[in-house]
Amino acid sequence: MLKRNLIGLLRSFDQTGERAKDPALKTKHYKMSRDQAWTEVTTTLKKLNGYKILHEVQNVGEIVMEKKTITGRRQDITVTLFSVTPLKTAIDIYSASRGSLGDLGSNYRTILEIYRTLDKKLAAYRIT
Repeated sequence: MLKRNLIGLLRSFDQTGERAKDPALKTKHYKMSRDQAWTEVTTTLKKLNGYKILHEVQNVGEIVMEKKTITGRRQDITVTLFSVTPLKTAIDIYSASRGSLGDLGSNYRTILEIYRTLDKKLAAYRIT
């Protein structure tokens, strides 16, 4: 966790991906169609406290949200759903803080919070 805070002194964004070095930032895969995942994910994210959905583009699989941090800064978060196969969907998240200074790891924690929430909701479909 200290390492994440030190990285956060310099960097004001974080993202997930297939080749992420940190296992917690690896792309999540679910055994469900993208349309089914879209419905579940948008419903879940709308109930997430402290987050505001700015817009959703279902045909692209993109949900753009905003979160206000404890320090009053705003984070812009993009959740992207990819159709890997007709019955397998991947979810990636990009989170960036507005402003010039680092985020002290808050984007990292935001991504983990969203993934935890989605994993809980989609546990039956999770592919490890």
